[in-house]
Amino acid sequence: MTQKTILLIASAFGALTVAIGAFGAHALAPMLQATNRVDTFETAVKYQMYHTLALLAVGLLLFQVQQPALQVAAWCFFLGVLVFSGSLYVLCATGITWLGAITPIGGTLLIVGWGALFYAILKAL
Repeated sequence: MTQKTILLIASAFGALTVAIGAFGAHALAPMLQATNRVDTFETAVKYQMYHTLALLAVGLLLFQVQQPALQVAAWCFFLGVLVFSGSLYVLCATGITWLGAITPIGGTLLIVGWGALFYAILKAL
């Protein structure tokens, strides 16, 4: 994944996070409240934004540091957001509860991403 791609994905994720959060707070609010999924939806939005910022940091760090582990971090953050937040969004919208079983895979990817970022910084600086 190139630095430009990482920064573009972070920018797109940022815009999507705000849009999805607003959609949930307004259009989906009655359904989320009725199904007791408000906290789940908010967790998905929060984790998406946190890792959007992490992805942005990785992209910016690539201006100064050329570490292969930064590529690993970028991919893990990208895929982790898709799997973690994505599975929670679909769970909230559809009620398909088995999706909760794949959410930890996304969480594991996010953790690995942080570990790769740690390793890249340790080796580069």
